[in-house]
Amino acid sequence: MSGGQRLADRHVLLTGAGGGIGLAVAEACIAEGAVCSIVDIAPARPEPVAALLERHAGRATYIAADITAPGAIDRMLANASAAFGAVHCLFNNAAVFDLAPLLEADEASFDRLFAVNVKGFFFVMQAVLRQMVEQGTPGASIINMASQAGRRGEALVAHYCATKAAVISYTQSAALAMAPYGIRVNAIAPGVVDTPMWAHVDSLFARAEGLPLGEKKKRVGEAVPLGRMGTPSDVAGAAVFLASDEARYITAQCLNVDGGNVMS
Repeated sequence: MSGGQRLADRHVLLTGAGGGIGLAVAEACIAEGAVCSIVDIAPARPEPVAALLERHAGRATYIAADITAPGAIDRMLANASAAFGAVHCLFNNAAVFDLAPLLEADEASFDRLFAVNVKGFFFVMQAVLRQMVEQGTPGASIINMASQAGRRGEALVAHYCATKAAVISYTQSAALAMAPYGIRVNAIAPGVVDTPMWAHVDSLFARAEGLPLGEKKKRVGEAVPLGRMGTPSDVAGAAVFLASDEARYITAQCLNVDGGNVMS
């Protein structure tokens, strides 16, 4: 992605950004003039984050946070504010994945998925929005990470689909609540994106569907109308757009970035 200044002088806070989509979005935001607080659960900086911090000295910081832990969200936001001041944009990306046949789906998986993907997601958004309202942050926006799984049910992925449907619903409600303050709230619904997490996803499908390793990934990529899985940079372009003034009249929307899998 070519560099520019669409996000000049803006502070972007990104959760779940230790690699994959989150880190690609951070890289793209920095290229457009932003400074970034990169958040992930790992206590020490993951190697890809360390490399980004070295490339962009003074333009990014790493914050370790488990968004399900008591007090962690407030500490995360305090650390981000200490590093770069008020947050102008939240890329709300932290999430976990699991699957099981519906009749075998258990309470432990339900609790874990909803703890991160719904409860953690919501209270991160709420904390950042409170700061934006209190400080009157100019150009403030929220970008929540949904999924094509939030657009429809899937037989093996009931809990995850439900969590991402909740993300879309909360995005719409938050957008209406924040409109009087001039704060935009949108979501992105990626399709299948080729990230390191897909090795884990593929292994879960292989076990559940009796497939060879790699076969599910191959099939889902071939089934996309554009003929391939997405890449993190495909999502990063959409995120930069939604964070920028180019999207100043866009709120309460969920943008499909999925190669044509879902039509709306």
